[in-house]
Amino acid sequence: LPREPSLSEEAGGCFDSAETGASLRYSTGTGGEGSEGAGLASSESGDSGFSLADRRRPGGGRPRYEVVRELGAEEVRWFYREDRKTWKPFIGYDSLRIELAYRALGHGGTAEPREGEAAAVEPVCVRSGLYEVDVANGESYPVYWNQTEKIPVMRGQWFIDGTWQPLEEEESNLIEQEHLHRFKGQQLQESFDMEVSKPVDGKEAIHSLKLSRNHVDWHSVDEVYLYSDATTSKIARTVTQKLGFSKASSSGTRLHRGYVEEATLEDKPPQTSHIVFVVHGIGQKMDQGRIIKNTAMMRDTARKIEEKYFSNLATHVEFLPVEWRSKLTLDGDTVDSITPDKVRGLRDMLNSSAMDIMYYTSPLYRDELVKGLQQELNRLYTLFCSRNPEFEEKGGKVSIVSHSLGCVITYDIMIGWNPVRLYEQLLQKEEEEELEDRWMSYEEQCLLEELYRTKQRLREIEERLHGLKASTISKPPVLKFKVENFFCMGSPLAVFLALRGIRPGNSGSQDHILPRTICNRLLNIFHPSDPVAYRLEPLILKHYSNISPVQIHWYNTANPLPYECMKPNFLNPTKEPTSVTDSESASTVPSPTTSPVMVRRHYGESITNIGKASILGAASIGKGLGGMLFSRFGRSSTTTPQTLETGKDGAEGDDKKATTAGTPPFPHSGSGFLEPAVELEHRIDFELREGLVESRYWSAVTSHTAYWSSLDIALFLLTFMYKHDQEDPDKSNSDTI
Repeated sequence: LPREPSLSEEAGGCFDSAETGASLRYSTGTGGEGSEGAGLASSESGDSGFSLADRRRPGGGRPRYEVVRELGAEEVRWFYREDRKTWKPFIGYDSLRIELAYRALGHGGTAEPREGEAAAVEPVCVRSGLYEVDVANGESYPVYWNQTEKIPVMRGQWFIDGTWQPLEEEESNLIEQEHLHRFKGQQLQESFDMEVSKPVDGKEAIHSLKLSRNHVDWHSVDEVYLYSDATTSKIARTVTQKLGFSKASSSGTRLHRGYVEEATLEDKPPQTSHIVFVVHGIGQKMDQGRIIKNTAMMRDTARKIEEKYFSNLATHVEFLPVEWRSKLTLDGDTVDSITPDKVRGLRDMLNSSAMDIMYYTSPLYRDELVKGLQQELNRLYTLFCSRNPEFEEKGGKVSIVSHSLGCVITYDIMIGWNPVRLYEQLLQKEEEEELEDRWMSYEEQCLLEELYRTKQRLREIEERLHGLKASTISKPPVLKFKVENFFCMGSPLAVFLALRGIRPGNSGSQDHILPRTICNRLLNIFHPSDPVAYRLEPLILKHYSNISPVQIHWYNTANPLPYECMKPNFLNPTKEPTSVTDSESASTVPSPTTSPVMVRRHYGESITNIGKASILGAASIGKGLGGMLFSRFGRSSTTTPQTLETGKDGAEGDDKKATTAGTPPFPHSGSGFLEPAVELEHRIDFELREGLVESRYWSAVTSHTAYWSSLDIALFLLTFMYKHDQEDPDKSNSDTI
């Protein structure tokens, strides 16, 4: 019977690098130029020849052939297994290229290595370019990070009915060899339904194969069953057969030859238009590889969100872990050698986690930490661009997601903050004050003035020399890429900036703490119970300490309001003074250079208020309970009945208290939304929503590490990264109209 050419018969096939998205090209190697294209045609070219779609059944499912022949490359499916879990199939695009590399080694089909050519082939890039497959050794490994355990890969030919899990490769090869030896060239049954797999009772096996722990029976060319040879299975088969059941229906597992879905070139991942570097914080030394697992969780949740909300886009966002801690030597084992042996486990945990903060504040080791992260970021970007040359050509963007201390280090790298320069400025200021305040003799005063002028002259010469070098030799940028978005998660960055002297100003621009020329957008994400996280907005405009952070939408919210359209929401007009500190702070007159600030109510503080009230006595308890009720309903964007009933008296009392405190009344509307005179250009602080039954004390322990698998955060990140991609089609449509 005439049949179509098979991929397994074309050993001379060659294919381009998969990383650039090139198509596969085949040639039979027996004819001239006209023989090219007889194999697998490119999905992007219009060449005539053999098409995979022509071999599909009209009803769908796996393609069937008229006669038994060797499996084509499109019928074989390759699998990988991570963390000793079930086997997962590669997508069709990856599986085809792995199979071709496998056949180029001389395995499978009639392919044999050509004379004078080495049997080794290049590793196959798979899974959106994050991994490579070494076909010769049957293992996969990551490209951008180090991993001690290799990921095993397996070639699947025979599959279990229902689950479509592959048989072990050794058994699968034996069954395939026996099947071809016994049935090659025979006619297949015309009536074959992939959906229904019912054994024919009473049909005897026409062929059998004994394996090490199992045996296989062929009841027909298409009906193949696997049986276990364990003693318990034999007893169960004997009993069920005496009861009238067939051998196949009682204990057999039906097998299928070839995967349920045909591998095609169209089944390929979208191009990467945005890469995200995920930077870890403290504790990486304690649990090496944690950032790789956390990034994998964030990548998986982002994939789910992409499939649900951004499936119409032809590009996708890729997340790459940045592991900067393990390569640093720092003090070696000096700290470990001075650690006492008592409660050693707790001490080792602190040495491996909290010690990173002390290292960063040390002038001796800070530069090593900064350079470690900087070099790793540049290495990953250079490696990604070398493997994806079209990324920069098509204007690919880069964002950074940092966690905990990683936010501070990343920020310092971007702005080039140097504590030595700050120290020199402080010394200069002290010298000037010393000249003014200290009493000294005339001769000593002349010498100090001469020393001051000499230092001033030396600084001027150094600045001129530095400017001359800068004009002749352009200094390369610290990072090799422009940061589009800088996402901080559970970040203590605000505390570090406050301790460095950053104070609120009068402009609502992000440039006050991070210039837009360095990073287009700064976003601070935190859980309300995270004890490490702090807000950034009050460092830009002081009155934003009384404005609640923007609530991050739940991922399953229907038609959520865009973040740009959400108005500032006032936390609480007043706070009942429950201590001397509160009353004193209320009487403080604000500086004319800062925005007017009212007494801040810490959101989520109702339990603390009750505790303070219980100390002050029974009269204060009622006020504390009232404050708790207000805090429960005051954060709503709509006016509640409680606020309507007490609106008059509350407003009058608030105005009186604000006047007596020396603070001008803060403008706010009746709906609870704030109408400040100066607003931020873009909101920076974004807060996760608390669960309805969430314990704040338990959240304080777990919230700092709960960002990685959050679907809400994944949707939030992708919303800002895909913002321009979603706006461009709308803009083009409006222009057309």
